[in-house]
This record gives sequence, structure tokens and C-alpha cells, in this order.
Amino acid sequence: MKKIIFSVLALLMGAGALTGCSSWIEEDPESLITDDMLGDSEDAAKQWVTGVYSKWVNDMFRWGYFPRMLEQDADYISGPDWLFGTFGAGNFQGEPEVPDALWNGCYNLIGRANLAEREIRAMNDISDAVKNNAIGEVKFHKAFAYFLLVRAYGPVPVQPEVDTEDKNEPRQSVDSVYNYIISNLEDAAGMMYKNTDGGYEAGHVNAGSAAGLLAKVYATMASAAMPVGTQVTVRTGPAYNGTDDNKTYAPLVSRTLSKTAVSGYEDMDSHALYTLAAQWAKAVIDGEYGTYELLPYSELWKKTSATASEFMFSVASADGNDTYSTQVHTQYSGYLMASGSDFIASGGWTGCTRHWYDLFEHDDYRITQGVRHRWRVNGHQDGNLGFYYPNTPEYTLMATGLDQDGNQVASPSGIYADGVQYYYNMTSECLAFTTKYDDVTNKATENADANWPFLRYADVLLVYAEAENELGHPDEALTYLNKVRQRSNASDGVLTGNGALDTQEKMRSAIIEERAKEFACEGDRRWDLIRWGIYLDAMNALGGSDDSGINKMRTSRNLLFPIPNAELNTNKSITENNPGWN
Repeated sequence: MKKIIFSVLALLMGAGALTGCSSWIEEDPESLITDDMLGDSEDAAKQWVTGVYSKWVNDMFRWGYFPRMLEQDADYISGPDWLFGTFGAGNFQGEPEVPDALWNGCYNLIGRANLAEREIRAMNDISDAVKNNAIGEVKFHKAFAYFLLVRAYGPVPVQPEVDTEDKNEPRQSVDSVYNYIISNLEDAAGMMYKNTDGGYEAGHVNAGSAAGLLAKVYATMASAAMPVGTQVTVRTGPAYNGTDDNKTYAPLVSRTLSKTAVSGYEDMDSHALYTLAAQWAKAVIDGEYGTYELLPYSELWKKTSATASEFMFSVASADGNDTYSTQVHTQYSGYLMASGSDFIASGGWTGCTRHWYDLFEHDDYRITQGVRHRWRVNGHQDGNLGFYYPNTPEYTLMATGLDQDGNQVASPSGIYADGVQYYYNMTSECLAFTTKYDDVTNKATENADANWPFLRYADVLLVYAEAENELGHPDEALTYLNKVRQRSNASDGVLTGNGALDTQEKMRSAIIEERAKEFACEGDRRWDLIRWGIYLDAMNALGGSDDSGINKMRTSRNLLFPIPNAELNTNKSITENNPGWN
């Protein structure tokens, strides 16, 4: 390896204080560091670790394929057809660069991580604590890359940790890949600093990150291994009633879906795996791996909260930097025409459907604060226009001053009294657009510094609730489900009374739905549907297309991504693609 490009701010993993979080920012993103400059020192170890972090941005998120391939193939996610393209419509080989970015990016990161681990292990002039922590960080990122790969592609190669000339690695079974992931995360959890340790630097992954990811890994395996026929109720259905000339949103319909077998997980022991998921999640909750807490909703998505303990693993970028940039802010929020402008120049395309919005109670912060309710785009300047969402009596009145019958209401409470003529339409222009990625350093740049949250403490709490429910402990499950709901001003779930979560299936369905609400636009929904064996039924329950007319019909080939043709052409140990793909 002749040259290694080390990043600025390649990845932020929050866990701890909000101060001292500039350690990655201070790295020079343009510097080239050669082998003979690295040496044997704590600084050299840090540089190798930084090189691993850099792969998330410079090699993966930079090109805009992330988070598309994690996010767009889901029932509650929508956007314009030109953005979703053939990939978003289910033809994963129609735009091969999108799913290929996951394969190529993860294996590039893995290669960098293996090299970094070898170099750090060979160092002698550093303390054991620093050395172990550096190796633990590298192991965490390698494990996470394999976790992304095995969920998306099924059996995948596990690259040798030693340097070899033969690159023709065969695919390993799903359980073998998970065993490797678990081994690396267990090592990382024991090697890295806790976020309460003196040596810990904010902006890095830590012991709690590994323990929390282990809980999620075990829950993924456990749910996929649940018996065929296990039931999950999903609120879904076709987007519209009526014709194109006279259509209305169709109400949510509760549909009880039966789990199908998830390939590669059939021989796993679901009960044993949920027991391990619960143990690791509870260890994080009890503070064995550091201190974690849910942020108040009003603080959750602020830029100043980027390294708060709730964000256990997040990818970030440098503001306005072409090399270390992402398209997260552009895709979800859009960038303004100028600083302080009222008008979005471009972006703000990806949003959630009306069915997702209708899952919430009226006063849930995740829609009252977490969804954009009025906005203006470039084309609205001349006509003094703007969009509003949703077209419910409350927001229609606030936006227009008119009731649902079109009658003017005198001085309605809360009306947008700014003289703008707000309107609504049933296209991809008016979706439930999230506000999660709005707060950035410069809202008028295409390459803004929005974080992508891969793992939050809320996920650990809901994993624990899920595991406890499947282990037959509904009271414990309800307690931790309600912790997430209470933060967002949602009412408590109950075990008795009207609407009670008084069966294991009802609690299971409530937790899965809570995940859909809590982690919307965070790239989790497809993978939850896949692991529960309800992906095909949930997607096809939409009746063909979503709010924006995006094709949502799926067949069994969509359960896995196709292996890139470049890999098939060069790796002689892989002789066929995933089922249904050429």
C-alpha cells in the first residue's frame, strides 16, 4: 500500500459528552501518508484507525448511492420516479451501481480494516490500552460491514485477515458469516474504551457501540429463525381509492401476515438467540458498557447533539467538502438557494407515505415536529406559493384559512399568516418529509454535514423489548416499548383494556410498527421486513404502487441483492448469482 488517504470527520459515533468532539475534524483530509511515515506510535495507530473511518464517507456515502440502497426498497418510503429509478421499483440490476455500491464499499472497508489491524498489532511502542482500543475500533467497523453484507446478499465471502495473493474467496454460509461478526464484536466490546473512560475520545465508536450492535445482530438472527407461520399484523393497504381524476387516500387496513422461511436462518435457535439479544441489550441499558440515555425529542436531531450518547454509531461528513461529503441532507431536506432563503434550490425528495403518517397519534412529536408541514421550492418564487402537508382538516385550515369544504374561516387559530398561498397535491412533491436531517452548518450547500444514524440507543431499547416479548416477558417488553413512546409524547401501550397489547402477537406487531415510526428514513425498514419473513406480503399489500406511483410489487428474487457482475467475473470461487438474478 503506497499511499493512504486519511479523512477528516470520516465518521462520528456519539457516546458521551458534547465537548472534545473535534478529534477527527482536526485531521487534514488532503494529506497523503505513506508507509514509512506511520511508524510505531500511538499517533500511528490513530492514523490507521482514521483510515478505516474514512471509507464510510469517501468510499461509500460520498457518491449518493448511500443511503439509497438501504432505504428505497421499503413499503413506507417514497419519492419521485426519476430518483427511485429501476432500483427503487425493484429491478436491482437495472441500476447495478446502486446495490453494487454496498458490496464494493463494504469490502473496500474490510480490506482497509484487515490491513490496519495487522499494522497496529505489530506495534510495540504504545500502551496496551491504546493498542487494544484501536484494534477494537477496527473490528467494530469490519463487523458492521459484514452485517450489512449478509443481510443484503445472504452468503458472502469472508476475507482472510492475513494478506494473501489469492483473492478468489468462496461465499460462506449465513451462520458462518454471523459467527465471524459476533466474534469481532465480542472482541471489540472487551477491547474498546467505554464512553465513560478517561481515554475515550468523543467521535469514536466504543464498547457500548459493539455491545449494542451485538444485541441487534442477535435479534436479527432470532427473528429470521422464528417458526414459519409466526404472525405479524401490519397496517397497510393501497395508497388511494377512486380514479386518478377523483382519488382520495385509502384508510389504513390491518393485515395479519404469516412469516415465511428466511433463507440461511432455518437451523438457528430463535429462543437462544433472543436470550443473547436480551442479555447484550440489558447490559447496555444497565451501564455495563458505558452510560446511554434517550435525548429529549426537541434535542434529538440538532447538530449539537451529533455525539450525544443516543447516537451509538453515526456516519457524518465535512461541510462543503467534495471528498468527504454525503447526499443525506440533499436527498431528505434539500439545500436552499442561498443562506437564509425561504426556497429550496434542489433536493428534499425522499419522504414517507401517507400510510406511514397515519400510523401516529395526533400529538406524537415524530409527526408534529418530525415532519415538514410547509415549505417552498425554487418554482414558487414568482407565484408567492408554497406546499403544505398533510391535507388533514387541521393543516389545511392552518395553511389556507379554508375548511375542508373550501369555506373561509375567520381568524383561525394557528393559521400561517404570512401571505403565502400554500397548496397540496397527491404527487411525490407532497410527502411526509422528515426533519431529521435539517440542522446542518450550511443549509445552502449541496454537500452539507448531516449525520447518518446507523445505530441509536432507541434501537437497543426496542431490541430489548422485542426479545423480552418473544421470551415470554410482556411486562418487561412493554416497559421498554413505552420508554421510546414516552419520549415522543405518544400514549403508553397497555396490557389490558381496549386496544390492549394482551397477546404476544399484538406486542410483536406493536414493536415492529414502533420501529417503522421511530427509525423512518434511517434505512431500517426493508431489513426489518426481511428478517421477519414478511417482506413480500408487506410490499405487495400496497396493491402495486405507492403514493408517488412507484412500483412496489415484489417477487422472491427481491429478497436478496444481486452479486455484482464484476465480482462474478473476477472471483472464480463464486459461480452463480443469487436466485432470480442473471
